[in-house]
Amino acid sequence: MMEIEKMADICKLLGDKMRLTILTLLRERELCVCEIVDIMQTSQPNVSQHMRKLKAGGLVKEAKRGQWVYYSLAIADKPYLHELLQTLPTPSMLTAISCEQGSCCD
Repeated sequence: MMEIEKMADICKLLGDKMRLTILTLLRERELCVCEIVDIMQTSQPNVSQHMRKLKAGGLVKEAKRGQWVYYSLAIADKPYLHELLQTLPTPSMLTAISCEQGSCCD
């Protein structure tokens, strides 16, 4: 029964369009918080709120490098999410911004 509760909580997290889009972006590569802000065209506090929920739900992990936080997927123990994320199209806006090419993290 506990496993069903965990899956229900994860499904609630995925019910938000922004969080689902962020996970789809992270499926492609690790992203800096500033990249997510630029790609999603929203504020840093808004992205941070979504990322906190995804991290609390065990779906993403973070790595701090200097003052910036980089996020990546943490779903190795959730094979059902791999299949779900693979069926979603890659958002076209992923190629629009890159920390390495720009200076958003300087």
